[in-house]
Amino acid sequence: MIPDAAVLAIDGLLKATLGTVHARRARPGLDMPETSLDQTTRRHVGGLMRVNHAGEICAQALYQGQALTTPDPALKAAFRDAARDEADHLAWTRQRLDELVARPSLLAPLWYAGSLLLGGAAGLAGNRWSLGFLAETERQVEAHLTDHLARLPAQDGRSRAILRQMRDDEARHAHEANIRGAAQLPFPLRFAMKVGGRLMTRGAYYL
Repeated sequence: MIPDAAVLAIDGLLKATLGTVHARRARPGLDMPETSLDQTTRRHVGGLMRVNHAGEICAQALYQGQALTTPDPALKAAFRDAARDEADHLAWTRQRLDELVARPSLLAPLWYAGSLLLGGAAGLAGNRWSLGFLAETERQVEAHLTDHLARLPAQDGRSRAILRQMRDDEARHAHEANIRGAAQLPFPLRFAMKVGGRLMTRGAYYL
C-alpha cells in the first residue's frame, strides 16, 4: 500500500504542474485592458511570469513538505492555510502565461520534487526553524517580486497587479511566521537559499 504522504505528494505534484489548481480569490488586474506588446517584450514578460509560476510550484511543495513532517497540528494548519494563498498565485500566474501565449517551465517536476524535500527537512527541524525557513523564503520572494515589478513594462497593468498582490501576501506570510516564533536562520543558510533561488529563476526564465 502506498503511504498517505506519498499519495499527497503525488497529488500535489500533478495539480501544481498540470494547471488544475483553481484560485479562491478573483485575479487582480482582470478589469484592466490587455496591453499590446511587441514580440520581444511579450517574450520577456512571458519569461518573468514563467519564473513566478515556477516559484509558486515550489511554494506549494515547500508548504506540503512542511505540513507533512511537522508534528504540531496548529502549525500543520498554518502551513495549509498559507498554501491556499499560494494556490491562488499558482492559478493566477498560469492564467497570465496562457494570455501571453507562454508555456510553464519544462523543469516543473524538478522544482516541485526539490522543494518538497526542502520543506520536509525544514518541518523535521522543529517549529522555530521551520517557521524561520518559511519567513526567510517569503522575505526573499518578496524581494524577487519587487525586482520583477521593476523589470516589467510599465504598460503591462495585468501582470503588475498580480505581482503586487503576490508580494503583499508573501510579506504577510513572513510576518505571521515571525509572530509565531520564527528563528532567524544562520547567514550561510540564508545565502545558500538566495543562490539557489537565483539559479532557479535563471533556469525557469528560459526553460
